[in-house]
Amino acid sequence: MSTASKIFVPNRALGFVSNHIPLETRYIERRKESVIVTCVGRHFHTYGAFHFTLLNISGEHKEDITALACDKYQVFSAAGNEILAWRGGTHIKHKYLGHNLPVHLLLPFGAHLVSVDEGSCLKVWHVDAEELYTEVQFDPASFEVSALMHPYTYTNKVLLGSRQGSLQLWNLHSRKLIFEFSGWGSGVSVIEQAPVQDVVAIGLVDGRIIVHNLKFDHTVIDFAQDWGQVTSISFRKDGPPLMCSGTNAGHIIVWDLEKKENVDQIWNAHYGPVTGLKCLPSEPLLLSSSPDNSLKMWVFDMADGGGRLLKIREGHSLPPTYISFRQRDQIFVAGADSTLKVFSTVTETKNHSYGRAVHNKKAFKRMKNKRSPDAPLVMPPIMELAYETTREKDWDNICALHRGLAEVTTWSSDKGCMGDHKLLHSRFKENPAFHSAVASSVCLTLCGNFVLIGYSSGHVDRFNVQSGAHRCEYKLPKGKPAHKGAVRGIATEGLNQTVLTGGADAYVRFWNFSEGKTLGKLPLKQAVAFFCQNKNSSLIGVALDDNAVCVLDMHSKNIIRRLPNHHSRLTSMVFSQDARWILTSTTDCKIRTWDVPSANLIDIFQVPLPVTRMALNPTGEILATAHADSLGVYLWFNKAIHMHVSLRPLPLDFEPELLELPSQGFNEVEILDTNLEEMELSEDMYQSPEQISEELITMSTLSTARWVNVLDLDVIRRRNKPKEAPKAPIAAPFFLPTIPSLEYKFDLRPTLDEQQQEPALKAVSDLSRLAKMLSEAQNEESLVAFLKTLGPSTLDSEVLNLTSSGESVEPLNKFLDLVLFVMNRKKEFELSQMYLALVLKHHGDQCIVDTALAAKLESVKEIQKTEWSSLEKHILYCKSVVHALKRL
Repeated sequence: MSTASKIFVPNRALGFVSNHIPLETRYIERRKESVIVTCVGRHFHTYGAFHFTLLNISGEHKEDITALACDKYQVFSAAGNEILAWRGGTHIKHKYLGHNLPVHLLLPFGAHLVSVDEGSCLKVWHVDAEELYTEVQFDPASFEVSALMHPYTYTNKVLLGSRQGSLQLWNLHSRKLIFEFSGWGSGVSVIEQAPVQDVVAIGLVDGRIIVHNLKFDHTVIDFAQDWGQVTSISFRKDGPPLMCSGTNAGHIIVWDLEKKENVDQIWNAHYGPVTGLKCLPSEPLLLSSSPDNSLKMWVFDMADGGGRLLKIREGHSLPPTYISFRQRDQIFVAGADSTLKVFSTVTETKNHSYGRAVHNKKAFKRMKNKRSPDAPLVMPPIMELAYETTREKDWDNICALHRGLAEVTTWSSDKGCMGDHKLLHSRFKENPAFHSAVASSVCLTLCGNFVLIGYSSGHVDRFNVQSGAHRCEYKLPKGKPAHKGAVRGIATEGLNQTVLTGGADAYVRFWNFSEGKTLGKLPLKQAVAFFCQNKNSSLIGVALDDNAVCVLDMHSKNIIRRLPNHHSRLTSMVFSQDARWILTSTTDCKIRTWDVPSANLIDIFQVPLPVTRMALNPTGEILATAHADSLGVYLWFNKAIHMHVSLRPLPLDFEPELLELPSQGFNEVEILDTNLEEMELSEDMYQSPEQISEELITMSTLSTARWVNVLDLDVIRRRNKPKEAPKAPIAAPFFLPTIPSLEYKFDLRPTLDEQQQEPALKAVSDLSRLAKMLSEAQNEESLVAFLKTLGPSTLDSEVLNLTSSGESVEPLNKFLDLVLFVMNRKKEFELSQMYLALVLKHHGDQCIVDTALAAKLESVKEIQKTEWSSLEKHILYCKSVVHALKRL
């Protein structure tokens, strides 16, 4: 038995923009545009500088990328000890193998490529020939290479910086050390060429920036920044003598080389270290990247010459805490960085950020360090969302629950920002006993007017979303809270008649929506962990603390299914749209699919990281998952939407196959290209018998389009009849004859053959194929198989011509025998009804006149009556059972 998932296959990952590898830029002459290359794990992204849109995603590397570099024609990437050259960012042009340790520095060097690995082994490759040109081995104990740069006009020479602080200038053609710079007592982190010949900027680990003249070994300027190591340096190339440097604290510092002073500071440009800085040539634009998963473009156009944020591409800087589909191709993603974003599954251009959750929006806008990850006004991350589309154009339609807060915030999907309301009952401010209470569950009504909030103190409140006013409290008699423990789940049906709450006291309580009075309770074996509601039905999935799942019907107020206990703690649960499947995820990194009608496990697969949240899109095509310690959202394609998938119950101790998480690129799901061998039934697939029991009526597997419209063919022909009959074109000979004369004229007179041609008379038999087969006394099985191959029009014509050969009704009599045969064996039952209807339509009058045919129809009538009585009895029985169950 295969251990891979039969339903889901990896598709792609969303939300990744950059990591700690510095960005690279290259100018495309054909596009007249600079492109930006950023690293995202085992792939790199290419963005256009004009519109900041994602142009392409590279293929997947065997390991995480450790270095990037670009020249005019190619992108070079190092993954482990393998170096690849990419043409157009998507096609591998060259491959270079020879390093024994991971490569961490790359430098395009004309027709050559310089690479340095972690063992300080420098290799020079011939780019086109893929051959090693030369090699230099350094001693890591005395000179561990940490930075690499080619000074302008220094032919065949490279400048190397070390973690020990010294620098060396080497001629790679002769493999000779030209000069060694003693350094400045601190390790070298970055080297950047200045716009002036012979001058370079050297960033040190202790935060100093040395602008040094290589020719005279003279320090021109010495800067120092207060935020530790210099992580990146770039010079403006559009005129002003400015230098930009990045820090570990996320700030960007702008230095004036003429005034020798700091002229601008972009505070908290990133949440993490600024590892990549690049100034675009001849433009006042600066690009920056960071491990905070963002790529930003800054423009220096302010009155004081300072920079401001112009464009941004970003994902979450911390792992997602909640995901939910907004539409078929859009996902709400809330991150641990307190931001709410919308990711598109189709294109990156539709991604949108709703901003950060803050206590006071106006005060937050005035803050200087508002981009700081620990800004004082930033609220804790969102842990749960309630979203409805009914009133999104009128007022806020999103309610968010935050970690450790009693306040529930509102957001607007139409405006794409945080709303003005902070929903909180006055008891939590006035009563000291409730100061430690936090909101634990939230639910938005289908009408979009009300939000229900459950708290850790056991209270349940209803607020008006438009005004933010408190409307009702759901409480037990004598003013007691709804539950003794925390309220861990809230749900309401579409008509706003009943409210369900589940608590840590192991009870599910039912409430009158408008009055807030209790309608009953349902005891459970364990405390409720969380709810999962299917809004297309009345079913609610209830996860319990013992890792079991119950399916509750809101109408009958009973548990209709119990799923077996999971072996690990449940982290998320989601219904399919038709409520036939429940997907559950656990801390043991497994995702299970349960069949609700049978309560059986039908699919399971394992992933490398624990799933924290799951979501299915409205059509059921895509499963989205968020994982611990991962910044992205991963998409899985549902094969059952586009092809038949045979599912059988699996044992609860079934060990699944480990599936790798989807990669950054688009994984083409080759469903339509499945070969014939894969389409055949395998041994572990259930094979249904042709007929389960002879007492049951069995339908045919023939498509309904082959028989459902047979009786209406006359109507269809009249409707589709053209207004004017088509005219046949005049047939012209290939070589047109001409009249013998001085004038060039064609001979258009009819030919002799055409004048003598007479319509040929053919002896055509009036018997149809079906009548011939009936007269030859073939067996009934072959006749039924022949009828099933006929199209609607052909079948109608065959039955119509059964008695066209004269007064003989023998073919019609035999056809009625065939109908009786099909009815008696109880197979292809709907086809037998259609055959009988065709006979009565075309030959009904003849059947009444002829006594033999009338007697045959009496036999058919008796069988019809017997079969319908049996079928009606079963239908009425099932209807009565369903009606009785609804009353329970």
